[in-house]
Amino acid sequence: MNALEQIELAKAYVALSNAHRLELILPLFAEQAIYHSTFVGEFTGRSAIHAMMTDFFTRFPDVYWTVTEYRSVDERTVEFTFTMTATAAATGQAVQRQARETLEFTDAGLIARVSVSDLPRSES
Repeated sequence: MNALEQIELAKAYVALSNAHRLELILPLFAEQAIYHSTFVGEFTGRSAIHAMMTDFFTRFPDVYWTVTEYRSVDERTVEFTFTMTATAAATGQAVQRQARETLEFTDAGLIARVSVSDLPRSES
């Protein structure tokens, strides 16, 4: 898989996330994928990631991620910075967050690892 294909997979992942199409997002993950975020914690395996995403979309029903640029890091990795905007269902409070997300892919083009971390203050 080349860098352009990886970037297109990352774009598809974000588009499906913005559409809240969980049934189409999950097949993008390897069975034992790892999802780590400073916002929601760490989850291992497709079923744990599914449960986390289901809960997340329930807590933030209008969540949307805006990405301005995707970049290839190496032969398996794509990185992008995003701004997440949402409304907390429980409180009606607006939430906005900027972070960096890194997707690592398997040879077959499945997501093996997601790492989401807050941006250092100088980048936000």
